[in-house]
Amino acid sequence: MSYFTAGTENGAKERSRRIRIVAAAGVAAVVMGAAACSSSSSGTGAGSGTPSSASGAAGSGAALKTATVNGVSVITNAQGFTLYSFAPDTATASKCTGACAQIWPPVKPAPAGQGVTGKLGTITRSDGSKQATYDRHPLYTYTADTAPGQAKGNGIDVNGGVWHEVTASGQAAPAGGGSGGGGYGY
Repeated sequence: MSYFTAGTENGAKERSRRIRIVAAAGVAAVVMGAAACSSSSSGTGAGSGTPSSASGAAGSGAALKTATVNGVSVITNAQGFTLYSFAPDTATASKCTGACAQIWPPVKPAPAGQGVTGKLGTITRSDGSKQATYDRHPLYTYTADTAPGQAKGNGIDVNGGVWHEVTASGQAAPAGGGSGGGGYGY
């Protein structure tokens, strides 16, 4: 039994103090969440989906390339991080905006590098920024991939659709390939 009893002045003060602590913790959580989402201003885009020779992969300025991840030949950025497509996207518009784009950062246009045989292009996002496409699919990285050679986002159904690693061939990755499924899904 609590040494503060309901209806006493001390009990009321204790309840009030607990409410303030819980409220402060809630405000802190909201502020931290807002701060995490405020560093990017991506949006839904529409563009031509036309080929591009612009440089600058996801902050690197280097070419996209291929790598073998879990037995599957996938497209990666210059640092070797797996690139993904989002099933709800279209050839001219990204459907991953706001908090989604914080977790799945859009890839900036970059030239084709070693092993990249598909058609590279760009779309324009609603904030005016350019996003790279591969065979008319907008490209993303995944923040949970913390080292080159990972494909933790492959097959995840989140943000309104399924995410797929982008294979070099453009075909669906084999389900038993160890990468969690794959292909474009649309």
